[in-house]
Amino acid sequence: MGIKIKTLLCLLFIGLTLLGTAWAADYNIIRVGLTDNNFQNVLKQNVTVYGTFECEICDKETRKSLLRVPAETEITVKNGVMGLDVSVNGRGATFRDFVIVCPQGYLGVKGLTRKGKPALYHGAFEFVQKPDRQGFYLVNLVEIQEYLKGVVPNEMPVRFGLEALKAQAVAARNYVLTPRTQSYDEFNVVDSVASQVYYGVNTEQDLSTRAVMETDGIVALYNNEPILALYSSTAGGYTESYAYAFSDPQTKMFPSISKPYLVAVPDKSEFKPLNEEDKAKEFYSTKIPSFDIESPYYRWKKEWAVGELENVLKTTLAAQSKTGFVHPEFKQGDELGKIKDIKVMRRGESGKVIELEILTSKGCYRIAKELVIRRVFQKDGISLPSANIVFENVKDSYGNVTDVIVSGGGFGHGVGMSQYGAGYMALKLEQPYYNILRHYYQGINLGTFPITVCGDEVKQTFWAPIGRAQLVITNSTAAKINVMINGKVLEFPVTKTIFQKDFRIDISRYIEDGENTIIFYPPTLGRAVTLYVELVEKYGTTES
Repeated sequence: MGIKIKTLLCLLFIGLTLLGTAWAADYNIIRVGLTDNNFQNVLKQNVTVYGTFECEICDKETRKSLLRVPAETEITVKNGVMGLDVSVNGRGATFRDFVIVCPQGYLGVKGLTRKGKPALYHGAFEFVQKPDRQGFYLVNLVEIQEYLKGVVPNEMPVRFGLEALKAQAVAARNYVLTPRTQSYDEFNVVDSVASQVYYGVNTEQDLSTRAVMETDGIVALYNNEPILALYSSTAGGYTESYAYAFSDPQTKMFPSISKPYLVAVPDKSEFKPLNEEDKAKEFYSTKIPSFDIESPYYRWKKEWAVGELENVLKTTLAAQSKTGFVHPEFKQGDELGKIKDIKVMRRGESGKVIELEILTSKGCYRIAKELVIRRVFQKDGISLPSANIVFENVKDSYGNVTDVIVSGGGFGHGVGMSQYGAGYMALKLEQPYYNILRHYYQGINLGTFPITVCGDEVKQTFWAPIGRAQLVITNSTAAKINVMINGKVLEFPVTKTIFQKDFRIDISRYIEDGENTIIFYPPTLGRAVTLYVELVEKYGTTES
C-alpha cells in the first residue's frame, strides 16, 4: 500500500474505534449511513460500488490490503449467511469487516443519484453487516470538512451569500458532532432530512466550500459545551423555545426541559410574545416585515371542507396516536363523529401551537407537540408546513362547522436558526456569520471543540475571522499550559483560584487572520486538562 492509503486507513481506523462517541470528531471522521434514491432505506441486501481511480479493499481491523481494484471497476457486495459476498470481475470472496478506499479519487454507488447526478463521495466506504445477518449498512467514513462541503449547499441555497453559508456551516458542524438523537449504533447520521442533507462530491459549490473552509474547526458553544444547533427553513419571524417544540428523546416528556440557548427569539424587538390567541392571529394573518419575509412559506393558508377534514382525521389521528401525544387514543376504525370545534389550548411564545383540542360528536381529542399537530392536519396527503397556525371554524346559520381554514407562517420546527432569516441578515443587513448565529442561539460563544488532553498531544486547526482569540481552560489544576500556536512554542502560567470555573489567556498576538494551528501538550504529572480556543469578536446590531 502507498503512504496515502496507509495514512487514510489509520485515520479511519481511529474513527472506527471511537464509533458512537462525539470524540470521533477529534479525528475529523464522520460516519454517514447512505440511503437509496428515495432517501428511505438504509439497510441493504446488495449494492454495487466503484472508484473513479484505483481503489483498495482493506481489512477494517488490521488495515491490511485484501484486493486492489482498477478504476471504474464494479465491486458488487451481497448480504450472505457467512458474511458479505464480494464479487469483482466475476471473481468472488466472502469478507466480514472491510472498508474500500480510493485515495486518488472518489467512491461511487451504481444507480445512486443526488440532484440528478451520480452520487460520488470522499473518504471510504465501510460495509457493516447486522449481527442477525438480515442485511448490511453502507457507511461513508468521511473527514468532517469534506462532509460539510456536501451538506451546506444542499441545506441552504448558495444565493443566500457567504456569511449565511458560514452560519449554516457552523450549525451543520455542531449538528453532526452533537446530534439530538442517534438512531443507529453503526453510524452518526444518515444522508437525508432525517439528519441533515448530505449529497456528496457532485453537489459541492465553490461559495459554500469557501464557507466551510473559512469556518474550519469552529463550533457554537454554551457553558463550555457544543450546543444542539437546530435549524429549519423558515421560522416565520419568531423562533420557538426548544421545550415547546421537542419532547425529551428518552422520557418523551413534553414540554421538555428547556435549553437556555434555544429560546424564543423575535426577529425585531418590537415583536411581542404571541402566546395569546388574538396576538398570534394578528401576526400570522399578516405579512409584517421580518427576516423571513422573502421565504415562499412566510405566510400560507390551508382549507378543508368539514367532511374532507373528518376523513383525513380518521387516518391521521390513528397514525399519530402511536406517538403517545393524542389523548384519548384513536384507533383505526374508531368512529370520529362530526367536528364541532377545533380550539387551541396552549401556544408557545412564538405563537406555535403546542396543544389543541378537537371536539366531535363522538368525543374530545387533545393533541400535543408541533410535529404531531402538523401531521394530524394533512392537506392532500402533506403535513402542515409548521405549527405556527390559527384556526377559523366556518359555521352555517345552524352553528354547524362547514369548513376549517388554517392560516400559518413558517416551514419546519422553527427552533434555532431560520435559514431564510440567515440569508436576509447576511444580504440585507450585511451581518457577519457570528452575529447571525448569536441572534438565533442566545448567549453562545464560538470556538474550537473542547478537548481533554492527558497522555498525548492534540492538534486542532481553526479559522479566526479577525485574528483575535483566547485560550479557555475549564478544569485544570496544572500550574502551566504548554501549546504550539502556528509553529511557536509557548508556555502560559495558570493562576486560577479554586473559586474560578474557567481561566482565560489572551492569545490574540499569536493568531493570524485565517487558518491557524494549535497543538496542546499534555500537562505534567499526568493531570488531564480540558480546554479550547474561543474566538473574540465585536458583535453588531441585528435589526434593520
